Amino acid sequence: MRTQVGIIGAGPAGLMLARLLQLQGIDSIIIENRSRDYIENRIRAGLIEDWAADMLTEIGLGARLNREGLVHHGIKLGINGSLHHIDFKTLVDKRVTIYGQQEVVKDMVAQRLESGAPLLFEVSDASVHDIAGRPKIRFTHDGQAKEIDCDFIGGCDGFHGICRPSIPDGVLSVFEREYPFGWLGILAAAPPPDEELIYSYHDRGFALFTMRSATLARSYLQCAHDEDIANWSDARIWDELNRRMGGMRPLAEGEILQKSVTPMRSFVVEPMQYGRLFLTGDAAHIVPPTGAKGMNLAFADVLVLSRAMTAFYRSGDDALLEAYSATCLRRIWKAQRFSWWMTQMMHLFPDDNPFDRRRRLAELDYVTSSEAAAKSLAENYVGLPMDGR
Repeated sequence: MRTQVGIIGAGPAGLMLARLLQLQGIDSIIIENRSRDYIENRIRAGLIEDWAADMLTEIGLGARLNREGLVHHGIKLGINGSLHHIDFKTLVDKRVTIYGQQEVVKDMVAQRLESGAPLLFEVSDASVHDIAGRPKIRFTHDGQAKEIDCDFIGGCDGFHGICRPSIPDGVLSVFEREYPFGWLGILAAAPPPDEELIYSYHDRGFALFTMRSATLARSYLQCAHDEDIANWSDARIWDELNRRMGGMRPLAEGEILQKSVTPMRSFVVEPMQYGRLFLTGDAAHIVPPTGAKGMNLAFADVLVLSRAMTAFYRSGDDALLEAYSATCLRRIWKAQRFSWWMTQMMHLFPDDNPFDRRRRLAELDYVTSSEAAAKSLAENYVGLPMDGR
């Protein structure tokens, strides 16, 4: 098999990279170790930044997004039962859109398959070879050994994928932080408590009240990073959500369809490239979900990479490819800073003392009473501009 770009991973990064390249006449093959049903139904992030929603529309993926997505022009911050509005429209004249990652993936998979471009599910034994020279991807599909000969490899296979470990020892520097708490998340058949997201700081711990639709509530509770979900009955979850809502909004209690505990971490590798292998999305960086940056950073990575590959194929100029990692990392570290800031402001830490709690309350008071502070939050939350957009 021969193509220009071999893409490993059919998540948002891999599918978006393939689409952006396709629009520039650049061929690619995507391989994915999971089934189509699995990647289209795993519940992940659901917030799309302003520029990313515009991009999805521009590349032909906006029909269902614009019909079903929930456009938000702000968020609300709760402080021990007191609710404060951060108005994106007034502060920065931008919006965010709630539209589940699995829905974005469904749209991109359907578009890819309709175009007839190669997308192979349920591959196994994938490996990459000669990434510093003439890259090859080897794998098994339908019981047969396969090989893709390509010019470049897009490593879009997530944190646990094969691409990052394929880079030789000593090349990558790892920067990470483990957080001493996680999020207990639920998906419930119930209307959300508000038309916008509510980030609630409470003396019992953080809670987030969001949604996937007008009838599906997505809520989170701060918990221990190693919390056993078996200890949380539905009744206990609803009781704790109500406590941390603090009476700010009535909370409808419906059937809990899914529940799980997710540890939280920050992670970055530098550089994000080696030879002709380019890491994107979760293969290169992880952010705490507090800042809602995960899928948006993946989109930003592949937009930068697609522009660099386009320049290479049009003129032979590899300057943008050489600069790929440095270009992406400027945005990534700003997103890491914002995600860390939101996380430390909204969560309780096990080693907090009375000073820490008073300082945190003062910070929340400042953010909700200062237009300059609120504007900074809004600017980062809706997404910093992408160069050239």
